Amino acid sequence: MHINIPEVLAEVTAVFERYEDALVTNKVDVLDELFWSSEMTVRYGAAENLVGIEAIRAFRLARPSVGLSRQLSRTVITTYGHDFATAMTEFHRDSSQKIGRQSQTWARLSEGWRVVAAHVSLID
Repeated sequence: MHINIPEVLAEVTAVFERYEDALVTNKVDVLDELFWSSEMTVRYGAAENLVGIEAIRAFRLARPSVGLSRQLSRTVITTYGHDFATAMTEFHRDSSQKIGRQSQTWARLSEGWRVVAAHVSLID
């Protein structure tokens, strides 16, 4: 297996950046597009456990649309072969002293790169 094939890493980095832009600007349609539309998709958040795309969609529609700005640090994107990747990052919001951590598992599906599992947590 080849790790971080340059063109695959560039693809995943671009889709990760598109996701981040959609997250902080509350483009719910893009966030929805970038998650795998499956009942097997999982997103464990700071205060919620979401299993299945419908639960994830409902959460996105109900969350506040203000105060989403954040700064990323220590982002590590790793690709495994041509069709699988992970993206890990830390984030900080001006409104909080906590450090956020985000993990995403990406898979190349017939419709393109999609998040198939995600986790968000906060630490002091």
